[in-house]
Amino acid sequence: MSDDVLIVSGGSPLKGEVRVRGAKNLVSKAMVATVLGESPSRMYDVPRIRDVEIVRGLLELHGVKVTNGDLDGELRFDPSNVERAGIDEINVHAGSSRIPILLCGPLLHRLGHAFIPDLGGCHIGPRPIDYHLEALRRFGAIVDKTPEGLHLSAPDGLHGIKYELDYPSVGATEQILLTAVRAEGVTELSNAAVEPEIIDLICILQKMGAIIKVHTNRVIEIQGVPRLGGFTHRPIPDRIEAASWASAALATRGDITVKGARQADMTTYLNVFRSIGGEFEIDDNPVDGGIRFWHPGGDLRPVALETDVHPGFMTDWQQPLVVALTQANGLSVVHETVYEKRFGYTSALNQMGAHIQVFQDCLGGTPCRFGRMGFRHSAVIAGPAKLHATDLIIPDLRAGFSHLIAALAAEGTSRVHGVDLINRGYEDFEAKLAGLGATVSR
Repeated sequence: MSDDVLIVSGGSPLKGEVRVRGAKNLVSKAMVATVLGESPSRMYDVPRIRDVEIVRGLLELHGVKVTNGDLDGELRFDPSNVERAGIDEINVHAGSSRIPILLCGPLLHRLGHAFIPDLGGCHIGPRPIDYHLEALRRFGAIVDKTPEGLHLSAPDGLHGIKYELDYPSVGATEQILLTAVRAEGVTELSNAAVEPEIIDLICILQKMGAIIKVHTNRVIEIQGVPRLGGFTHRPIPDRIEAASWASAALATRGDITVKGARQADMTTYLNVFRSIGGEFEIDDNPVDGGIRFWHPGGDLRPVALETDVHPGFMTDWQQPLVVALTQANGLSVVHETVYEKRFGYTSALNQMGAHIQVFQDCLGGTPCRFGRMGFRHSAVIAGPAKLHATDLIIPDLRAGFSHLIAALAAEGTSRVHGVDLINRGYEDFEAKLAGLGATVSR
């Protein structure tokens, strides 16, 4: 039997406690930021996930010394000997992550050149890197495309720019922040992303010595400085993982306490969770607090929601929640406005007995880039549906956890293939499932 297959016996409520650590979408970017510094950095609550391993490997290839600290989840970074890595070494990581593109600015500042291999990540849309490359060129970088990847240089250094994003892209905002902090002059970024992970990255850069002002109306102003130091930081908790466990509690009629979850980062999700009929209780204990999520019994209520950039409903919350919505009494409507190909996972749910239809139309009032483009980016979910076990193949990280929730909610035993992909973003998820009373095995 393949080690990448998980046998899941469903039909029982998940009950117990799990703990979330630093946000995947912040930790990997903070690791990249260490390259900008000229003195050591330290980070706590780093999750043991595949994405962290990949970025650690890339940093070590470039001469950053990465060591485990004294505490569980502590990493230390010494960037004093940053150097150019060989193309063959970097290509080992080709296709495994999209993080390498964010190394461009830091490496150009430290070395004057950078090489970026073919980029990977979840297949939920093309996620073009045009924003990144256009911004880097504006800063003064020269980009040469070759069969093996991108070679970048900055013979005249990098200089501040005035730049407006067509869409408040998280990745492009991170790219500009990581490049602008040591560019000569002032950078003004308009229509920037302002997700909690972005604000936490700004906090890290400020600790390093950066001067960054977050204005109203999504405008960020960065005053370049000639050098940066290190940082010590505890990242914000992973709000995606927290919401995934909350949705699992709802879908399985369970009761899960997510230690480390923080209300401030999840207010939009919590509103929807309560609208559906879920209950939650917040414990603000600074040491051992979190949020308890549970299904109170009775029927769940359908909802109409649209994903959007922060402070809207996060696109990564959508897939796990849709599994719970298959159990709501009535028609729910979900309009995806962030990624154009994020409903591919619904076909597997339908095979399990769900009733989900996807449409090209924009079934909602939020302005959407995908209208009339032929993408099936709206879904109508009819419930409640009795889910039954089946064989599932995981297509990407968030869909994978959704498939897992569906298998846990279904009657019978499912075989979930490609389950190791979940390790990219969910730490020790099999041990956590066992602690919640799930019956799972390899």
